[in-house]
Amino acid sequence: MKIEDILAQERRARMAAERLLAQKQAELSDANRILSLHALSLSDEITETREVVEEIKGENTQVRADLERANKEVVIAKRRLWDSLETIEDGFAVFDQTDRMIAANSAYLKPFDGLTCVAPGIRYVDILSIATEEGIVDIGDLRPLVWRDMMLARWHAPKRDPLNLRLWDGTHIRLIDRRSRDGDMVCLGLNITETITYQTKLKEARHRAEAANRAKSAFLANMSHEIRTPMNGVVSMAELMAEGELDDEQRLYVDTIRKSGEALLTIINDVLDYSKIEAAKLALHPEPFDLEKTILDVVTLLQPTVQEKGIQLSIDFDLFMPTKFMGDAVRLRQILTNLIGNAVKFTSEGHVLVRAIGLPADDDKDYRVHLSVEDSGIGIPKDKQAHIFGEFNQVEDERNRRYEGTGLGLAIVKRLVKLMDGEIWLESEEGEGSCFGFNISLPALEHVVEPNLPDAPGKAVLALTDGLNKTILEKRLKALGFEVTLTSATANLMDMCHGARLVFVDEALCATASSVANPLSALKSAYPDSTLILLTPPQKREPDCSCTAVTSYILHTPVLREVLFDTLSQISSAPKVLPEEPPQVDTQPEDTVTPVDHTRAMRVLAAEDNKTNQLVFSKLVKSLNIDLRFANNGLEAVEAFLDFKPDLIFMDISMPEVDGKEATRRIRLIEQDQNMPRTRIVALTAHAMTGDAEEVMAFGLDNYLTKPLRKSVIFDEIMGSCPGDATAPMDDV
Repeated sequence: MKIEDILAQERRARMAAERLLAQKQAELSDANRILSLHALSLSDEITETREVVEEIKGENTQVRADLERANKEVVIAKRRLWDSLETIEDGFAVFDQTDRMIAANSAYLKPFDGLTCVAPGIRYVDILSIATEEGIVDIGDLRPLVWRDMMLARWHAPKRDPLNLRLWDGTHIRLIDRRSRDGDMVCLGLNITETITYQTKLKEARHRAEAANRAKSAFLANMSHEIRTPMNGVVSMAELMAEGELDDEQRLYVDTIRKSGEALLTIINDVLDYSKIEAAKLALHPEPFDLEKTILDVVTLLQPTVQEKGIQLSIDFDLFMPTKFMGDAVRLRQILTNLIGNAVKFTSEGHVLVRAIGLPADDDKDYRVHLSVEDSGIGIPKDKQAHIFGEFNQVEDERNRRYEGTGLGLAIVKRLVKLMDGEIWLESEEGEGSCFGFNISLPALEHVVEPNLPDAPGKAVLALTDGLNKTILEKRLKALGFEVTLTSATANLMDMCHGARLVFVDEALCATASSVANPLSALKSAYPDSTLILLTPPQKREPDCSCTAVTSYILHTPVLREVLFDTLSQISSAPKVLPEEPPQVDTQPEDTVTPVDHTRAMRVLAAEDNKTNQLVFSKLVKSLNIDLRFANNGLEAVEAFLDFKPDLIFMDISMPEVDGKEATRRIRLIEQDQNMPRTRIVALTAHAMTGDAEEVMAFGLDNYLTKPLRKSVIFDEIMGSCPGDATAPMDDV
């Protein structure tokens, strides 16, 4: 090989090596650059990681500090909780799902004092066994095993009611156990010893109070009986004396005796009623009654006082409100008597107005009845109105010192209204008068049916003596659209009746108008189209005058709304009557008297052991044509019933040997055994406590009258019980 070839080959090899070296240097440079960049990136990552580590290290330190603080707080809270549980007197314990005690305070462990086995870790069933074996719990007559089974059954029941236990030392514990959501049982043992002791003392105090209240009620009942018995003689004899021939001074003495006796009886009744209300033993006895008639009865009783004082007493009864309701008529009458009586008592001149209105409820069955009593009396000062319904409160000033009373009337009224779920209020101006009102809800027993009258019913003439009946009738006729003309005499009646459709004539005016046999004959002849209506007193069955031959209707005063509506409806629907036809006479069913061939006197038996009361009763009925016999006790009354065969029996309740209730029971048995007709038996008693009437009536009596006896009431009983084969006790009926 030539040297040139060798050199050329070496030169080519050297150039190739240089190219390779340059290539490797370039690759090394690229690798260094990449490595530099990676190192830089890695350095940044290391820096960031170091920062994160430092941050986490700081957070870890904070967490450890928080955890240590939380552990300290938990320890403090736990210590405080148990310190609190240790300070209370009630026991507290916790059991796990296996019924083992986890923890308990000293109060829970106190009954087991000295028993070291009763500690956390003990089972509940072992606690029950120790309690019975050591006699810690008073289990009564139960055997220990039975008691433990009962307690375990309660422990495992889905729901556990509180259980009272009595320990050996008299301590009373109430166990309250609740299972938590995780299955643990939390137990409380409340010490109720003081509560049980208080309840025992309270029960004993209640028994003593009830015994004292029964003694008070018995005392009041006995005092009522003992006072009413002599008062029967005083008041009844005074009424009998007033019927005799007396001069002015003697009549003053008799009236004073009667009024004083009635005032004493009012005080007795107020005290008895208040004592019953105070003891919450006064109950209502709802029954059907006529509200309008109840108001009229109260007003009628007060008429003598009203006439004596010369004041006007009037009634404004809602003409289109029902009158038949369901309620306690006796207590409602008592409320009205107190309110109207007070209005009359404290009114020396002017008027007293009784207003009754009603609003139907949504169901049209109940009515909200509003009753108010207005007067023009002395009035009540503003500062004393808030206390007027209190016990023994009166308007204490120089003006009412002359007015007697216990101060209990309005207190009784307020409580009775509250008992009826009603409200009572007062409006008054001193020196101008007062208005007492109350409202109660009453179920209505009827719907008002208005009379079928034309739009212009015409003219009505009222020929009545001035008074309450005239005022009531005038208001009602005007409310129905009549043009009313008033007169108090029959002298100018002929001129007034021109064009009149109705003419109401008082029997008293008719009887004294003229000596002519029939003073209204000329009026009927002159105005044959006018309807003549004769008004008679309520106690009369037939008028005394001869005007009945020309009158179309006979009505009793006061004319009740129902009677007035029925009469007007009959007049409106009646066909024209020819003059020669006899006029229609409206008599109520009880007014029709069928002639009977009377052959004997009515037999009346009075069972009364008190000689004074026998004398009073005999004097009260001396004007009656009756066969009267007395029995001195219940045994004699039963014997007299068999041989005397009375038509009516007045039975005293408190009598020796056999009382009136037992005597009545025996009489009813005799009637039943011998198939005899029922004889009416009326209780005459001085017992007037609430509940006495119900007790007495349960023995078979038909009515209940309290002493002192009222002549009119006795007469009504006798007249109403007269049989058809006996002569009428009074000649004018």
